[in-house]
Amino acid sequence: MDEEAASRDHVGSLERGLAVMEILARHPSGMTLTEMAEEAGLTRAGARRFLLTLTATGYATQAGRVFSLSPRLLTIARTWLGGASLWAFAAPIMRAVAAQLNEACSAAILSGADVVYVARIPGRRILSVSLDVGTRLPAYCTSMGRILLAGLTLQELDAFLGQATIERRTPKTITDRRLLANAIGKAKADGFAIVDEELELGLRSIAVPIRDRAERTVAAINVSTQSARFSVAEMEREILPVLLEARQRIEDFFVV
Repeated sequence: MDEEAASRDHVGSLERGLAVMEILARHPSGMTLTEMAEEAGLTRAGARRFLLTLTATGYATQAGRVFSLSPRLLTIARTWLGGASLWAFAAPIMRAVAAQLNEACSAAILSGADVVYVARIPGRRILSVSLDVGTRLPAYCTSMGRILLAGLTLQELDAFLGQATIERRTPKTITDRRLLANAIGKAKADGFAIVDEELELGLRSIAVPIRDRAERTVAAINVSTQSARFSVAEMEREILPVLLEARQRIEDFFVV
């Protein structure tokens, strides 16, 4: 398709409406019309039309002056994820990992500056961070995020590091972009990433990439645990081999 035809078929209003939904997703407590107009780069009238349309179709709710996404979007996401055969194939493998280690095992994909959970088998240990399918977490301070970022091209990684909002979540969070680039480079060289209490104090996780037949990183799986349960060295020694075996079995999906 040439550029003129692509431009003719491009629905700009749909693109802007989807952008409004993504902005609402980043503000779970809701946004006012003025706040949306400013962040989306829209006029107040334009923002109002998009927000009221989303509300009328059930994708958003309105409480006074505040608009929020509704659970309807999660229903669509869960329908799509439920039909994603890779994760149907991977679920029993991940369940075996969780049972063997008595810890949670999750899978995620990269979406912009975040990771989005596409599968999760909870462990018996309770963590304070609440995670489920559809949960978004910042890529820069999570193990799955680090390993997914390691799968980007140098140009894509440079763009991420230049644009991502990087905030200190704990005293251990790496916020210096040069040091973060080094950590991502180490994850690429090692083939796994360990994040030690950078997202939340008391929480450690280790992740490995899932690659397709073309050796492209398409997802990541991890095991998360309380820092009192496993040291960093113990995670590498005891959890990593289990994850690598599970990764190999999941990657077999691409060759069957």
